Amino acid sequence: MFWSYCDDLLAQIRTGWQDKKGDDMSTDTLIRPEIKTSGGYIEDIMNIVKAKNPAEPEFHQAVQEVLESLRVVLQRHPEYRESRILERMIEPERVIMFRVPWFDDAGNIQVNRGFRIEMNSAIGPYKGGLRFHASVNLGILKFLAFEQVLKNSLTTLPMGGGKGGSDFDPKGKSNNEVMRFCQSFMTELARHIGPDTDVPAGDIGVGGREIGFLFGEYKRLRNEFTGVLTGKGLNWGGSLIRPEATGYGCVYFAAEMLKTRNDSLEGKLCLVSGSGNVAQYTVEKLLDLGAIPITMSDSNGVIFDPDGFNREKLAWIMELKNVRRGRIRDYADQFKQAVFIPSDVKLGYNPLWNINAHCAFPSATQNEISARDAANLIKNGVTLVAEGANMPSTLDATRIFLEAGILYGPAKAANAGGVATSGLEMAQNSARLNWTREEVDDRLHKIMIAIHRNSHETAEIYGTPGNLVNGANIAGFLKVADAMLDQGVV
Repeated sequence: MFWSYCDDLLAQIRTGWQDKKGDDMSTDTLIRPEIKTSGGYIEDIMNIVKAKNPAEPEFHQAVQEVLESLRVVLQRHPEYRESRILERMIEPERVIMFRVPWFDDAGNIQVNRGFRIEMNSAIGPYKGGLRFHASVNLGILKFLAFEQVLKNSLTTLPMGGGKGGSDFDPKGKSNNEVMRFCQSFMTELARHIGPDTDVPAGDIGVGGREIGFLFGEYKRLRNEFTGVLTGKGLNWGGSLIRPEATGYGCVYFAAEMLKTRNDSLEGKLCLVSGSGNVAQYTVEKLLDLGAIPITMSDSNGVIFDPDGFNREKLAWIMELKNVRRGRIRDYADQFKQAVFIPSDVKLGYNPLWNINAHCAFPSATQNEISARDAANLIKNGVTLVAEGANMPSTLDATRIFLEAGILYGPAKAANAGGVATSGLEMAQNSARLNWTREEVDDRLHKIMIAIHRNSHETAEIYGTPGNLVNGANIAGFLKVADAMLDQGVV
């Protein structure tokens, strides 16, 4: 039934396109899509995406956001339509899915599902994180991999895009259980990755502990010590600043946005969601630049500290989340001035985004800011949103930010610091060198400045000044698309 629907849909699309040879139309080749308007062409692409990838709303959302930005590009550059760059870019080069059996501490066999989406290698080896979380599925990883292609393009480094992970959740598992799972996961993944092929990193649920177990098993299986994973320990190939990079980079990007309005982060009240790696180091860098972060969260709820976090409070949170692996509500028991607001889906909005502030740094997960949340942020005085998580705003929320004219840094630009520093770790591994903390931080800062400049200038060139969503999408796309044109139909 489904494949019949796809065949019917493709037949309808083909009737709108003309063949170079008149009536002799090949069933395998769609000729000259450029004769359509860019709008009609984009609608056709979205129809194909939805038909071929049903029940994957996050992937649909990610593709639609990019396609909307590319309308003017497709008008100016018909060669991209002639070569079907978009049709190729939305199709992963390779999708790997496998089972992951492992023993829990009670001796019972557990079975999870593992994935690796190798999306695009036009400008370098696949690069992107591994996510271990119960919510992981094919659609979420495809959206993340698609975003990763453009994000990596923006970093100025030679990296393609990929993403992977498993529906395994490390929360509540012992170290031995996590180790056994990681070893089983790597048993299959090892044959698909390598320092010049695919270099995974960490993501949600995959921190230093998990990277260590994964690397150890890869080294044992392949009998080689290479930079096949990033986020490694400092004493065995890791890079200084890598754990901090996504959070630091997001704040650097926010500072660049504010500079365009002759402003700074000094004294700004800042909302930060999440309490993992990205959120922690976003708070740390905000403190460095004189801002006042006042919220953090996890899946159980939100803490709001009206006095703001300081170094002591942040250190307590890091120990809570990274060592004790506790819940953020414990903060309110330790610091009495703080308020804990439990999660409540019946509210219809996230109370974190309904607190008066100047800046917002969504750093938890995808689609955490709805249209209502976006309206609440603007109503309560927020004039800057910098996305530390991947696609944390829905399409409707994004439109609200853009229509309001606030400073809005989309994830593929604002949170590119993590993968950029992963690229720097790869460079250090290849050269068998270790750079100082100051050197890596300086390189990261310069990369984020370059990403902002590129996105800002590209938005102006293509007629949407100040729209960094368009600027980032177009700038990232152009580099990958031109590489694909150079390399032929592969």
